[in-house]
Amino acid sequence: MNYDLKDYSRVFDVITKYEIEVIIHLGAQPIVNTAYRNPYETLESNIMGTVNVLEAARLYASLEAIVVASSDKAYGMSEVLPYTENMSLNGQHPYDCSKSCTDLIAKMYSKTYDLPVVISRFGNIFGPGDLNFNRIIPGIMKSLISGEELLLRSDGTLVREYLYVKDVADGYILLADNIDKVRGEAFNFGTSKHYSVLELIALCEEVLGQKVSYHIINNAKGEIQAQYLDCGKLKGVLNWECGSDLALSIKETFEWYKKYFA
Repeated sequence: MNYDLKDYSRVFDVITKYEIEVIIHLGAQPIVNTAYRNPYETLESNIMGTVNVLEAARLYASLEAIVVASSDKAYGMSEVLPYTENMSLNGQHPYDCSKSCTDLIAKMYSKTYDLPVVISRFGNIFGPGDLNFNRIIPGIMKSLISGEELLLRSDGTLVREYLYVKDVADGYILLADNIDKVRGEAFNFGTSKHYSVLELIALCEEVLGQKVSYHIINNAKGEIQAQYLDCGKLKGVLNWECGSDLALSIKETFEWYKKYFA
């Protein structure tokens, strides 16, 4: 089923026609570089798309849980790390700002209209199925399999944490299943481990036993130097911890890309 989140009538029609009980709202324009080049589309998709989902949910009034995917980018640039949930949302670049707004709008609908909304803030997500090769891990995988040189948009020093998609899926379901405990709140999901781009490349080389050929272009726009999350709140409320081993997750991901490019 395909539909545009910017089309409110279609969003409302789908929710009501299929008597939806749980929404996990992931729809967005997710690419930082694309957001920089096309802020209007990004803001319309990410902000008004979220408004459309939540407004339809408000009018339908029969939903049990709504999980809204925000991002560590919603915090914007901060000299204080790791990010905690009580920090201000201060996105200054197009994608970051769109996620700050998404986050605030979700909380507004929860507090004002008592919708069963919970907000997730994840770090960088990776795993099988990601075909955006501008992202670092898909780019590494493609480079290793195809022999193409990996072009690094940054100078290699940007620091992030990398969360396996299986942990992300488990996190969304955990929040939805425990909506009575978490409604109206935001929760960080992370790994407690963070790497620079060059450190991540070195780790992939070690895990996969191959050298990555790369070239630093350093033409990225709107990127934050370092981002990682404190997950103590989630641990305390729902006893959640990242369950995947990064090295094994990289191997699983690599095997998927080998089949994809076969």
